[in-house]
Amino acid sequence: MEKTKTTVKLTECAIMIAMAFILSFISIIHMPFGGAVTAASMLPIIVAGYRHGLKWGLLSGFAYSLLQLLTGLSNVSYATTAAAAVAIILLDYIVAFTVLGLVGIFQRNQHQMLVMTLGTFVVCFLRYLCHFVTGCTVWAGVSIPSADGMIYSLIYNAAYMIPETVITIYVAALLSNSLDFRSDRPAVKRKSTRVAAVLNGVLVFGISVVIEFLYLFQQIQGEDGFDITLIRNTNWITALLILVIGIGAGIIVYCLSRVFIKKKNI
Repeated sequence: MEKTKTTVKLTECAIMIAMAFILSFISIIHMPFGGAVTAASMLPIIVAGYRHGLKWGLLSGFAYSLLQLLTGLSNVSYATTAAAAVAIILLDYIVAFTVLGLVGIFQRNQHQMLVMTLGTFVVCFLRYLCHFVTGCTVWAGVSIPSADGMIYSLIYNAAYMIPETVITIYVAALLSNSLDFRSDRPAVKRKSTRVAAVLNGVLVFGISVVIEFLYLFQQIQGEDGFDITLIRNTNWITALLILVIGIGAGIIVYCLSRVFIKKKNI
């Protein structure tokens, strides 16, 4: 019986790893010096951890990190020293993607929505920290100016990790409101109408975040390519206006969704 359960977990985690790897090739935005905004490619690993616990979550994350390392192996060639190569392999790949399985600490917690959304935010932030550290150390002087390595790394990695995190959290919440991941076989559950309305509003706001990213990314494109120092020339009133409109539109969509759902249930 125990062997059968292990086989089921192994099979499901393998499927999740494959899904994550396939989704990682669906790039919404691809950054010039590594990093991309994908179709919630981290989520399958997070789900594997939540369903099967910390051990299986970390193993899934580790296996996924090896696949990511294989596809990004050429980046290691830019390392100037052996120590730098090891740092890239560990922080930009192994640790950065293995931490996604940490959600397994809260295996099948009864507060599925909270754990899936908050847990997703935490592991995404940990991944961001890994890329930030290598950015301001290993990559300083290689793909970014060494003098301003910290601020470059802070902004560059945030530029793709913020939209990536927003998308992943949204899909995690969407699935958590529709599926029960705590059962042996994920089953469709009764949706919370209030959560559904919130997600409609968040979707609109999330679109504004992506638009904000595209606007800011356009500002740092110089004649010679990517130049993050050009961020100082950004019209911050326009940038703020995009977010304000996004928040306002999100609130309106939420209210309209609540009214529509209420009328539908009458």
